[in-house]
Amino acid sequence: MPLHHPKHRHHDDDLLPYRRSDDEAKPRRPYTPTFAPSSPGSANRLLVLFAGTCLILAAASFAFAVTVSRNRPPPPQPPPAVAFRCGPAEDSLRSFLASSSPGRNYSAGDREKVLAVVGVHTEHGSAARRAALRATWFPPNPEGIVSLEHGTGLTFRFVSGRPKDKQKMEDLQKEADMHHDFLFIDADEDTKPPQKMLAFFKAAYHMFDAEFYVKADDDIYMRPDRLAALLAKERPQHRTYVGCMKKGPVVNDPNMKWYESSWELLGNEYFVHASGSLYALSSEVVEAIASAKSESLRMFDYEDVTVGAWMLTMNVKHEDTRAMCDTACTPTSIAVWDKKCSGSCNITDKIKQLHNTTLCSKSPTLPPEVEEEE
Repeated sequence: MPLHHPKHRHHDDDLLPYRRSDDEAKPRRPYTPTFAPSSPGSANRLLVLFAGTCLILAAASFAFAVTVSRNRPPPPQPPPAVAFRCGPAEDSLRSFLASSSPGRNYSAGDREKVLAVVGVHTEHGSAARRAALRATWFPPNPEGIVSLEHGTGLTFRFVSGRPKDKQKMEDLQKEADMHHDFLFIDADEDTKPPQKMLAFFKAAYHMFDAEFYVKADDDIYMRPDRLAALLAKERPQHRTYVGCMKKGPVVNDPNMKWYESSWELLGNEYFVHASGSLYALSSEVVEAIASAKSESLRMFDYEDVTVGAWMLTMNVKHEDTRAMCDTACTPTSIAVWDKKCSGSCNITDKIKQLHNTTLCSKSPTLPPEVEEEE
């Protein structure tokens, strides 16, 4: 009789997810863990919780970004471009003629055709110099300027920027309203000379269709008739730079006069360039300058050096004319000035003394031997 051993219950049975059948012959299934399915309500709660968490994170990220952007230092600004604007350029003579002679063709918007426009550069504190020039070689009134223009092809203006000081500007405006001989350029009076010169060329080219554009200082004695004869000459080269050519050492010591802050770009000696007291540029040259972007032109500390540097890039003919920088009146002198006199003598008295000299003011335009040859 077979012995029947009672079934022993294994303690692991309580860990199984199912109950073993009484049938010992039924094969045992492999153990596979299962999880009880979640109810629809709990799943929805999980989704809501997840969405809320994402929303909170997004809001926190946005708040952080706003805080950082507010506290971030502003990006570095580019260096300010050279600016010449302080009001449009104005020709007081053209404005006066247009208003006083409506029947004549003096439109302030047209480019007046002349042989040359001569800009005598001046400033607020030089009223005595302007008075001395008007009493000698500079036409003293609008009628004189127009008459000289008809006789020589040259038209003259005192060139000035506009002072920031209200009283100074009022003083200049009163003088302009009295004599009508100012060209106010698109620059402040305190603008550096090279930048002021660029503003002059732009304004002069816009207003005048000239064969030459002339820059002069207000401390020279000039013979306009001889200047006209010089500029009217036939030249094979149309791109011309006329003046007293010079060169000299570049001053690299900031404690010395004529210090050039960009000396390292120039070397030990300046290139050949015209003296800044009087020089002339032909129309094609000024057209190129006037159409160039202001920031594309190299500016040195001094106007004559700066203009000379521009000339090196334009394939111009340098015409050295010593008659434009005589120190005393001669039968051929065009302009008389003494650089040694600058700051050490009374310019106004000097100009009047020269004008009272027959050789300065009353000698022929050309020496007799030159007139006979022609």
